[in-house]
Amino acid sequence: MIAALAFSLALAGAAPAQEIGADFSLPATDGRRLDPEALRGKPYLLFFGFTHCPEICPMALSEIALRLDELGLEGDRLTPIFVTVDPARDTLAHLRDYLGWFDPRLIGLSGSAAETEAIARSFRATYRKVPTEGGDYTMDHSAAIYLIDGAGEFFGHIDYRDPPESQLAALRALLAAEKDNHHD
Repeated sequence: MIAALAFSLALAGAAPAQEIGADFSLPATDGRRLDPEALRGKPYLLFFGFTHCPEICPMALSEIALRLDELGLEGDRLTPIFVTVDPARDTLAHLRDYLGWFDPRLIGLSGSAAETEAIARSFRATYRKVPTEGGDYTMDHSAAIYLIDGAGEFFGHIDYRDPPESQLAALRALLAAEKDNHHD
């Protein structure tokens, strides 16, 4: 996929990892405004997508929900976040309903076009509007699931197409690193 390649290339030439995700602030489906400071202290997963996505987003959200369930109580230590790249259609109310089909722990973020651009830039994610027949449109977007530790630093990423065992290993490593950081 072009977006996945763009993501890999963006990270390869990126500034230090701790700067990924360092600057954003968006309204959330749980009623608060989320920014790195509000998330500090608990590791989180973050995925960019949109609710009208025919395949990638529902698959990625399903994978996130399955991995959280497989982690059991440990899964509750992670905050899963879905950021819409289509704020014109994805209101907070619509996001809340949509995400509820996957996992009640998922928090949706939707802001203005400028706020969406700012968070995408912060995570070095890409997205673009693609016209379709009949005057409608779809969105092309990065498909990485970002892993951010409790200090707000980029820990790595997983792909929704990775084998479940690889996804779980990455999430367990994130949780283990978090435990290690709290024992120092």
